Amino acid sequence: MNEQRSARLQAALLEEISNIIHNEMKDPRVGFASITEVELSPDYRQAKVFVSVLGDEGKKESTLAGLNSAVGFIRTEVGRRIRLRYTPEIIFKLDNSIERGARIFELLQKVEKNDKGEGNNG
Repeated sequence: MNEQRSARLQAALLEEISNIIHNEMKDPRVGFASITEVELSPDYRQAKVFVSVLGDEGKKESTLAGLNSAVGFIRTEVGRRIRLRYTPEIIFKLDNSIERGARIFELLQKVEKNDKGEGNNG
């Protein structure tokens, strides 16, 4: 039962935080940010919110700074919308998994291309 509650709460947090960021935040530092995952601590007191941001490192850091400056507003809104007894502390983290995946894909393509080139020489 605890795992089901945790999964439901994580999904609700992901949805509400995404809605708040996309529809209610006016901070120009926050660019195109997508919430990719929410991890709750076992006692539900902290929520690590992983954010994927399109752009260079400067844009990513700027977006993270904008989100961190609005964390009080976001937490208040989440608590009001989800109606929790205790709203978890929100900690934003950059999620670079998309870039890592793209880099791995690029490397695999190079390996495949090299393998095909070697096959023609031998």
